[in-house]
Amino acid sequence: TNPRIAWKSALWHWNTQSGPGSMTTHHAIVTRAGSGQTIRSINGAVECSGRNTAEIQDRVNLYQRSARVLGTSPGTNLTC
Repeated sequence: TNPRIAWKSALWHWNTQSGPGSMTTHHAIVTRAGSGQTIRSINGAVECSGRNTAEIQDRVNLYQRSARVLGTSPGTNLTC
């Protein structure tokens, strides 16, 4: 319920936690490992390795739509 704490915890997770992935979400973005690696870092335990394929596809579709709106390429490696 505290926006300041929510923002700080999100940044902490982004920069320090790799979850079931092999790198942090921040590292995945700056090294161009792809959006799929960010999915693995954040929700890999519930969405990767053949689990929740519809949820992954929905996430990829939203990411691709956002990239189109921003006029940029979504890149490669979009799924985990």
